[in-house]
Amino acid sequence: MDQLEQELSDMIVEACDIPGPLPADFGPESILIGPESPLGLDSLDAVEIIVTVQMKYGIRIDAEKIGRTILQSLGTLADFIRREKAAAT
Repeated sequence: MDQLEQELSDMIVEACDIPGPLPADFGPESILIGPESPLGLDSLDAVEIIVTVQMKYGIRIDAEKIGRTILQSLGTLADFIRREKAAAT
């Protein structure tokens, strides 16, 4: 995991009140939301993540479709943030 992915991982643990340490197999390509998620996150957690990302990084996540795409994994979320931050500069 790179620095942004680690930061996002820590943020998700806090925002979604995930108990205990993350599973050892959780990484950038792990599914974030849904029944396949090793973290057990659901749609309400997705809303928490989106709100927290918007506030922390000052970026906007508009459409439901885009939200689903960028929340596929920790890696897709990190890539989205990098693209938005680069576009803003």
